[in-house]
Amino acid sequence: MQVAPRLESGVSIGAERWETRADHHGYVDGYGNRCERFALATGDSHIVYEADLVLARPADLIALDAPEVPVESLPDDVMNLVMPSRFCLPDELGHEAWQRFGNLSPGWGRVQAIVDYVHGHLEWVSGASNPWTTAADAYRAGQGVCRDFAHLAITFCRALNIPARYVFGYIPNIGVPPPPEAMDFCAWFEAYLDGQWHTFDARNNTPRIGRVVVGRGRDAIDVALITSFGPLTLTSFEVRAAAPVAPAAASREASGSDR
Repeated sequence: MQVAPRLESGVSIGAERWETRADHHGYVDGYGNRCERFALATGDSHIVYEADLVLARPADLIALDAPEVPVESLPDDVMNLVMPSRFCLPDELGHEAWQRFGNLSPGWGRVQAIVDYVHGHLEWVSGASNPWTTAADAYRAGQGVCRDFAHLAITFCRALNIPARYVFGYIPNIGVPPPPEAMDFCAWFEAYLDGQWHTFDARNNTPRIGRVVVGRGRDAIDVALITSFGPLTLTSFEVRAAAPVAPAAASREASGSDR
């Protein structure tokens, strides 16, 4: 399972616990993501993970002047993130990418134009894709879930020689109205501009507060919520991510004085 936040600068993890009867241990994979490995007995299993975090930089950072890095100047360790991967296919959608975005000025604005296009082109439909849906499939279908939004935007970026990587994690509903659907894990992406990784979100297409990164990789295959070895049926799960409620506010709410 991959549900625990990445250990990285700006993230302080306080109380953290697993609740399960299964034997388990943690390790860090080749992408720096925290994984928890379980040995599940036959029958039903119930697993709970909880953590309290402090984020040093809770809001998305905007860098409108960030330029693209010419492909000949890209560091060696990001070159694999301009290449095709299982779900992101810049070789298949390269013509569309250059036709739509090739004449735009390189930099933050061009990546944002990709995000705007993907946000408008795809309709979010629960269950619209499956574990084998590629960016090209979603592009042709015109619908998908958050991972498909991320995959398509990543594909267009890579086709333009902009390194892009898939990000998976939590987004609490801070400063935005809650969506009608139940909270779920979220997918967004990061583009490499001006020598740094920057956050973009084709599904929401608006800056957010409180993103918590669980995993990063080439695409969703590298940061699967659950990878099973043998038959496994997920019967239900619940995701909760929220800012803590101040004690005073909680007390007033309990008393009903603000209702």
